[in-house]
Amino acid sequence: MYTGLSSEEIRMKGANGDEINAYVARPRGDGPFPGVLVIHHMPGWDEATIEITNRFAAHGYIGICPNLHFREGGYDIAPDDAAAAARAAGGVPDARFLGDAQGAIDYLSTLDGFNGKVGVIGYCSGGRQAFLVACSLKVDAAVDCYGAFVVGEPPAQAGLSEVKPLVHLAEKLSCPLLGLFGNEDMFPSPAQVDELEAKLKEVGASYEFHRYDNAGHGFFGWESTQYRPEAANEGWGRIWDFFGRYLKEGK
Repeated sequence: MYTGLSSEEIRMKGANGDEINAYVARPRGDGPFPGVLVIHHMPGWDEATIEITNRFAAHGYIGICPNLHFREGGYDIAPDDAAAAARAAGGVPDARFLGDAQGAIDYLSTLDGFNGKVGVIGYCSGGRQAFLVACSLKVDAAVDCYGAFVVGEPPAQAGLSEVKPLVHLAEKLSCPLLGLFGNEDMFPSPAQVDELEAKLKEVGASYEFHRYDNAGHGFFGWESTQYRPEAANEGWGRIWDFFGRYLKEGK
């Protein structure tokens, strides 16, 4: 554990050269440190996600979390209002998201003490987007925390016209993947997790999945009624081991 960290809100170049904001937290010291791209959930670029980014810094990673709803909200709007606007627009388009994600990775490369290795992690919609990054951009390890709609279409009432299944991209997975899922979840359901796992096996991908009983969607969210401490604590242990192997040890 690192006993000191520094953090700040920064401006970075995202998709199409747009300037957006992001939160960066890093350990004190010279490093070198790996980077972790933290992808926020659909509720937005909120306090819970900032705390997650800080947690990575406390464990020896440079965390960066871009505000994927910036164009809907700007610098001053509350995260839930920006998230509502993004939902009303059908969700964040994948091409725009990938441009923002690449911009965050590029920003990491400008920092002193960065060791050149990048992991990506996301929760809920961010889990889906972490899978998309792992199949589309150059990263060294990816963690999907109950990513919805990697398999299966969103229900019509969700209004997420920009969100499409990604399972067909599995053959393009370019790094090891860790998946953490609740067996009481509906999106993704256990059957959808099975389908994704079958596809990963078919294409010979490097992956490991862990599933938790008595846990549904959002079980990492300590600020919500969905929080399941036993599953979350075990899941964090898996994350530290996984990123430690692929980002710190260079395996």
